[in-house]
Amino acid sequence: MDKTRTRLIDSALRLFLSHGVHITGVTAIASLAGVTKMTLYSHFPSKDSLIVACLDERDRRWREEVARTLAKQPDPVSSMLAFFDLYERFLLRDSGRGCLFVNSAAEFPQPDHPVRLAVSRHKQGIRENLSALAASAGVRDPDIAAEGLFILLEGSFVSGSMSQDTPVFDTARRMAQSWIQQQESREKSA
Repeated sequence: MDKTRTRLIDSALRLFLSHGVHITGVTAIASLAGVTKMTLYSHFPSKDSLIVACLDERDRRWREEVARTLAKQPDPVSSMLAFFDLYERFLLRDSGRGCLFVNSAAEFPQPDHPVRLAVSRHKQGIRENLSALAASAGVRDPDIAAEGLFILLEGSFVSGSMSQDTPVFDTARRMAQSWIQQQESREKSA
């Protein structure tokens, strides 16, 4: 990726995270990146295409962070629970405004809009990670387990951003751990 494009994406992400997607104008993004609007539009034909590029970059960074975090975990259950740490870190890192993906989806409600599709790809990737880990842990229905964990994770992120109180992640992690242990007990007794 060329340096100007990278600067534009980094600047846009910074502004989107601190102010919101729709409210952030291309003039502010270009200014923060140290380029003209014409340069911005030579790299991105529309603000929507810049938003999609930002979401894709954010997803790439997320996946790298997931890979680094999971590499440190001793087993699939610890890996599933580590997602709560990841969500908490991203909330704290991003000024507590909530999930950029969820916020973007709310600002682009049409299901076939490119921004909404980028959000869906990201969220589906999380579900797939969780499902693969649940399968590795021997859970009978890994997709159900993944969806349950996903709901707890997303709810924790929303609650944490609304209250600026991150202990919600500890509560959700304990609930998830208890639920996973119940699933494991059922598997062993079946």
